Amino acid sequence: MIPAQHIAELYRRIASNIEHVVHGKPGVLRLVVTSLFAEGHLLIEDLPGLGKTTIARSLARCVGGLAQRVQFTPDLLPSDITGVMVFNQQSGTFEFHHGPVFANVLLADEVNRGTPKVQSALLEAMAERSVTVDKRTHQLPRPFMVIATQNPMELDGTYRLPEAQLDRFMMRIEIGYPDHDAEVRAIQGDARGVSPDELPALVEPQELRQIIQSVSGLHADPEICSYAVRLAAATRTHRDVRYGASPRGSIALVRAARAWAATAGRDFVNVDDLKELAVPVLAHRIVLTPQAELGGQTPAGVVMEALQTVGVPVVRA
Repeated sequence: MIPAQHIAELYRRIASNIEHVVHGKPGVLRLVVTSLFAEGHLLIEDLPGLGKTTIARSLARCVGGLAQRVQFTPDLLPSDITGVMVFNQQSGTFEFHHGPVFANVLLADEVNRGTPKVQSALLEAMAERSVTVDKRTHQLPRPFMVIATQNPMELDGTYRLPEAQLDRFMMRIEIGYPDHDAEVRAIQGDARGVSPDELPALVEPQELRQIIQSVSGLHADPEICSYAVRLAAATRTHRDVRYGASPRGSIALVRAARAWAATAGRDFVNVDDLKELAVPVLAHRIVLTPQAELGGQTPAGVVMEALQTVGVPVVRA
């Protein structure tokens, strides 16, 4: 087991590495690294030009394993992601040629530009870390993480991600506009030609697997787990909600909280960890009623109400 202090130090090194090209977003970077240490898939959703792809590429560069990028377009085919069976004339047999999904980090850029059929090619990979082609199942390398980006404002040529796929993302995060000083540093970095491709790898897949295993073993008191379940349940019974967070959501919340605690150098989860992560982990799993959407309600607002109404447990150290 890797000590939490070592994991926290690696988090700081990765965040500092990415900050060479992404300025003024320490909170966002901590969420990104938390997803990595929890081996959870990440959806980065925000307006164009705010660094979604840059963050994804930078994180992929920090992992020394294989990183692949797929630019989603309407003419993309499922086999362009999973791979395809090819006939070998010399052997007289069909051989499987691996697609880009066989990587440690898969960057699915502008994922909502892919058709629903193509988007569905990621479902098995994200949930089971495997791909089935022609009735044969192929295991993906571990660790395996999908980092997807999408622009929520653009509708032409895009296809909405189904709830089943959204539920497979551990977190959905937004970046937001940089402040003045951060934007100035970004301009200066662009003038010097600084890019994610120049970042060094800081963690190899074998070490990352050990970190993921250590994070999964961090102590989470039963009362903490109960609190996560009650938060998810509160979203299901909310008056403005058609479908609330699934059990996968409460599981992901505790998994993410373990990684979040490790980035702080702690070997246990506290209530504040769950509060910090509740919105990015649970909000994208909530489907509002049409009346609530027209009234201006948001999934994040539902989660914030749950945090205010659900009783906080008293956990003895």
